[in-house]
Amino acid sequence: MSINWYPGHMAKTRRLMLGDLKNIDMVCEILDARIPESSRNPDLTTIAEGKKRMLVLNREDQADEDVTKKWLEYYRKQGYTVMTANSQKGGFLPAFTRGVEQCCADIIEKNAQKGVNRTIKIMIVGIPNVGKSSFINRLLGKKSAIAEDRPGVTRSKQWFNLGGKYDFMDTPGMLWPKIEDDEVGYKLAYTGTIRDEILDRELLACKLLAHLSNGYEDCVVKRYGITGINPLSPYDTLEEMAQKRGFLLGRGQLDTERMAKVFIDEFRSGKLGRITLECPRI
Repeated sequence: MSINWYPGHMAKTRRLMLGDLKNIDMVCEILDARIPESSRNPDLTTIAEGKKRMLVLNREDQADEDVTKKWLEYYRKQGYTVMTANSQKGGFLPAFTRGVEQCCADIIEKNAQKGVNRTIKIMIVGIPNVGKSSFINRLLGKKSAIAEDRPGVTRSKQWFNLGGKYDFMDTPGMLWPKIEDDEVGYKLAYTGTIRDEILDRELLACKLLAHLSNGYEDCVVKRYGITGINPLSPYDTLEEMAQKRGFLLGRGQLDTERMAKVFIDEFRSGKLGRITLECPRI
């Protein structure tokens, strides 16, 4: 199953971003802490060339804490200003303002020397369903940006002001036209970036089970009361999970499609525990 999803509004978003960047001081890219590298849009390297860059590892509360520390170190060594965030609870405003001041120190100093009272203009970017709008709402302390737990909700840019010092542009989630690496495509699908309607959920669940068998098998065993994950035949594991949950069709047939949906949903919501699907190459 090759996974690609690039509806027309994403191509429009790319064009709009290119037009707006001339008025932007800093680009803040929201990443999924469970898949930091796979959730980075490679197109942004070209689009945001020459702009200040800040990375936010969002959903850090669902990611493996030890692996997140490695990612923070990895990106800082590359020269990025980087922080973590939990958009469901907030509390990261001080870290964000410190990051902006660090990233835009020369711009802030230049404005001060000229006696110019100008806001720092920040473009918030990221892939679909990574939590950009929720991140902005937590910064503002109110529900201003449209936010839902499904990809493709934000379809147009929105501007917001924070304390008279920062102007945020919330942009629609944007993927890149072709996902060359199938493993990247699967990771994006596991975390809800790509619309479920275009996916085979049973196949996706089996791929995720095989992935979790290396390092996070205990999380699955504990959650579903199964004997373990069979990485060579994950469908057998999916059937055992369906049996444990009592998901049955007529004549005692196991409802593995329902089990696949539940399993993927519970992974996405963090019910399996704190899991990260990729580590930095150090």
